[in-house]
Amino acid sequence: MNFTNKVFVGILLAFSTSISNGQIIKNPVAIPAASKTQPTVKDKPKATLAIPKTEETRVKITTDSGIIVIRLYDQTPLHRDNYIKLVDNHFYDSLLFHRVIAGFMIQGGDPESKSAVPNQLLGKGDIGYTIPAEFDSTLFHKKGALAAARTLNAQKASSGCQFYIVQGKKMTDQELSAIENLKDLYFSPTKRKAYTELGGTPKLDMDYTVFGEVETGMEVVDRIARSQKNELNRPNTDIRMKMERIK
Repeated sequence: MNFTNKVFVGILLAFSTSISNGQIIKNPVAIPAASKTQPTVKDKPKATLAIPKTEETRVKITTDSGIIVIRLYDQTPLHRDNYIKLVDNHFYDSLLFHRVIAGFMIQGGDPESKSAVPNQLLGKGDIGYTIPAEFDSTLFHKKGALAAARTLNAQKASSGCQFYIVQGKKMTDQELSAIENLKDLYFSPTKRKAYTELGGTPKLDMDYTVFGEVETGMEVVDRIARSQKNELNRPNTDIRMKMERIK
């Protein structure tokens, strides 16, 4: 796909993006404002949002800043199986966290980052296919959520390889109510508690597929998010990753 950053102005644009050759990066920041022509999925009230206890797959991400353990959700099997395949094939080994924004997220998975030179624009690399969106109202962008980056496509299909981990920030009830009204969502008491006490990026819910969460190592995510970076949000010192499946 060879995508680079393009500024997309919308009501929900929380951070600036870079412009290059009029194309769009696989970027979880650029979210189109809700309109009547866009499909929306309303998160109906549920009795509980507890995720069933299963033998879900875990992946250890070893970085230059420490170790992160991710638990993959069984509710998103297409994303789960694709991620496991890439991990088992060592696709992610030596790739960079190429885009970090404190209070928002850390992003990686661009295959071009493996041999990138300093200050090279990253984010346009891809694996050659996308994954259909797998939205589940019980899976949301709380702090530590693992989600798939994507282009601004109508189907909201995910990148086959690029991902991000949410750092986010604590929200107020008023902010959550405003997002509910704007995007036709429902934040249950469980979600509100997570977003107000733990933090996250609720404006991304039902627009980007969440398919896992940090089980241990959130302090490493925080450390990476705070990295010194250039104007393209790439860390000044490369932060590489290595992944392996664990039980």
